Amino acid sequence: MDYPESYELIFQAPAVEDDVVIVRRTDKAGAGGYPIYEDETGIVRAEISDRGEVRMVASGGHQVLRTPVKARSLSS
Repeated sequence: MDYPESYELIFQAPAVEDDVVIVRRTDKAGAGGYPIYEDETGIVRAEISDRGEVRMVASGGHQVLRTPVKARSLSS
């Protein structure tokens, strides 16, 4: 299966503009067998399925994970 190189993860932020984080595919796979994507800091990590379903992955202890409202592929 060919997976997109990058996604925009869109998180709904209360009373301000939505937060958008760009994540890129890594060579790792998550528990569901789909690619792990992460932002340039390595802090925001997500497993994204071939149907665009997102499962956030903790990158460190005491992290509170929010699920994005939408994952939008940046690949053509």
